[in-house]
Amino acid sequence: MGINMNDCFIPFQANIGGYALPERFTFPFHYTAHPLSALAAQELQHHLETQTEWEHNFGIIDGQDGLVVGKMFGVLVVQNQQNELGYLAAFSGKLAGQNHHSKFVSPVFDILEKDGFFRKGEAVVTKINTRIETLEQHPDLIECLALLRSETALADHQLAEEKQNVKSTKQDRKIRRAQAETTLKSDELEAFLQVLVQESLESQYKFKDLTKYWKHRITQTQSQIEVFMVEIAALKEERKTKSATLQKKIMDHYYFLNQRGDKKSIGDIFDHTADVKPPAGAGDCAAPKLLQYAFLNQLKPVTMAEFWWGESPKAEIRKHGHFYPACRGKCEPILKHMLGGIEMDDNPMLSSAALGLLIKTVYEDDHLLVIYKPAELLSVPGRNVEDSVYYRMKQQFPEATGPLIVHRLDMSTSGLMLIAKTKEVHKNLQSQFINRHVKKRYLALLDGIVTTDKGVIDLPLRVDLDDRPRQLVCYEHGKKAITEWVVVARENQQTRIHFYPITGRTHQLRVHAAHPLGLNMPIVGDDLYGVKADRLHLHAEMIEFIHPDTKKVMQVELAATF
Repeated sequence: MGINMNDCFIPFQANIGGYALPERFTFPFHYTAHPLSALAAQELQHHLETQTEWEHNFGIIDGQDGLVVGKMFGVLVVQNQQNELGYLAAFSGKLAGQNHHSKFVSPVFDILEKDGFFRKGEAVVTKINTRIETLEQHPDLIECLALLRSETALADHQLAEEKQNVKSTKQDRKIRRAQAETTLKSDELEAFLQVLVQESLESQYKFKDLTKYWKHRITQTQSQIEVFMVEIAALKEERKTKSATLQKKIMDHYYFLNQRGDKKSIGDIFDHTADVKPPAGAGDCAAPKLLQYAFLNQLKPVTMAEFWWGESPKAEIRKHGHFYPACRGKCEPILKHMLGGIEMDDNPMLSSAALGLLIKTVYEDDHLLVIYKPAELLSVPGRNVEDSVYYRMKQQFPEATGPLIVHRLDMSTSGLMLIAKTKEVHKNLQSQFINRHVKKRYLALLDGIVTTDKGVIDLPLRVDLDDRPRQLVCYEHGKKAITEWVVVARENQQTRIHFYPITGRTHQLRVHAAHPLGLNMPIVGDDLYGVKADRLHLHAEMIEFIHPDTKKVMQVELAATF
């Protein structure tokens, strides 16, 4: 059932007279929610809490029935042709098992539409599947397959026995021949040898006859099976062709608009990406749905935001009510087309946020340095930004041999880093890291009160392939990640904590702090796993290692400024 177009443009309930419009549209992959989109999200959240049209267990009401599934929602503030401001609302995927609900825009392409070509094509494929299953479960085929297995086993057994018998009788004839050669006269021996030859021929004929007999029987059974298998193979080939045709038709009809009215199919959009094929769920996120509706209905996009509603998934970190950027794997190629021609906020990932911030030398000798890396400076050059610790060290020490960078800190993390001046020192220090001889201590400020005083977090991590550089907790493919922690102080509903990473995975401390199976409290200022602030309150304040030249244990400390 479709949704009335007029239902999807939602006027603000609150007075928005005092709100200024943004100068440019939201950069969807890194943003702070504009006050208008924050207000729209607040009103949508009130609707989610009070509506009675449908029921979905988000995991935020104790005792509610049904599978717990949190959901990403999006709001798009728009201006209609009468210059009135309102907003559109969308959800990612399905909500309460349905694609359509009042107040929410429809999917970009609804494969579940009752009279749509997908349902009709799916019915044809389903019919073929049913025929294949019927043939594969046919009693005659099952009986023939069972007979083939039993006859093959019996044939193998009898032929093996007969083969052994041929071997035994051959050995027996060899012994009898040797005895005869010493006991029989010439004419008697010749006659006896003829008898042995005849026995040998009879033994060979018997084995050949047995082989021929079983081959005939098995071939007969196989020919009966082949009748079924030929039809099944033909049906599978037909199914493959029908499925491919249906998939291509989906790709051609599943298109996205931009403000100029340009159409681009999902197949064309992903054809030039690394994966070539669209990932599962591409186009079903809130952002593409919102923009598609706006462009179809001559609504001007003003600002956009997406928020998570409900319990966090087991692998990802999503906090109830928090804003999140659009995912990169599924949405970035699509939104690149859909937002074409729209003036957007600058992409902060294309410029260094650390310009003007200085690296400080905490310790230096002829072999190495311990430096202070400010927050927002990359450890090594990124895809679009060259400014980094490596770049600056290379400028400062142009004659240095080796890679210089021994280990890394996340861009948003401040603190101590080891720099090697020579290839030999780099190799020595890296070996210490690999063998876990280097000790590090981080200071973090968590958004909440940790009630226990210390503990260990053991949650394996891997990259989120659909939303790099975010990390997931994954027990199947994740790498081992262990963190020890000790509470330092509790103040103003926040906890100062020392982290002692045993392993060094990407975003390890950030995920271990924020994940429900970790401390369930994000680090203050964590724009990936918590809420953005003036900075990420995570600082590498101590590093201990064995000096490659003096062989003495060195411990360097630098207090955090937060």
